[in-house]
Amino acid sequence: MRRNKATSRRVLGLAIAASVWAASGVHAQSTVPGGADWISVDRAARKVTLSIVSGTTEENLRWNFNGYFKGAGALTIPVGYQVEIDFNNADPYVAHSIGVGEIMNPFPAMFTDPQPVFAGGMSSNAASPTGGTAPGQSETLQFTADRAGTYGLICHMPAHALTGMWLTMEVVESGEVGFDSK
Repeated sequence: MRRNKATSRRVLGLAIAASVWAASGVHAQSTVPGGADWISVDRAARKVTLSIVSGTTEENLRWNFNGYFKGAGALTIPVGYQVEIDFNNADPYVAHSIGVGEIMNPFPAMFTDPQPVFAGGMSSNAASPTGGTAPGQSETLQFTADRAGTYGLICHMPAHALTGMWLTMEVVESGEVGFDSK
């Protein structure tokens, strides 16, 4: 009989601990609809972290983000979310950049003084082939998606966006973080 009471206490203790842990929000990191394992969401903190790598595949001359190009990958982020982009350039040949900008049709062959839609939403020296994120290098961007709209995550290097190095990023008034590989 004593063993059953001890077991019952342990089970009750574990149930209480699980309830406290669930209520704490510590476990809030989750994946998003669309199965993109490079997107991490903390709903309680209203934060999304994007691990974006340029040149991961041979697709589009390596001018892609996580293998997506020409707007084929579409992110959805609710207004007010903090966004962190951990950007890594895996292209062994050329520098790349990433920045949140307006989608253009067509994109220019060269950007002159590109500015991000959101403060902090562009890698350094985004349009400079010698000053951008060099092969094997990385950079972290942080910004708040503070207004709704359809934007692009764009490589501002000469001719890169023009040849398709961009993803769609829709900032929505309500909804969840998501990804559509289109």
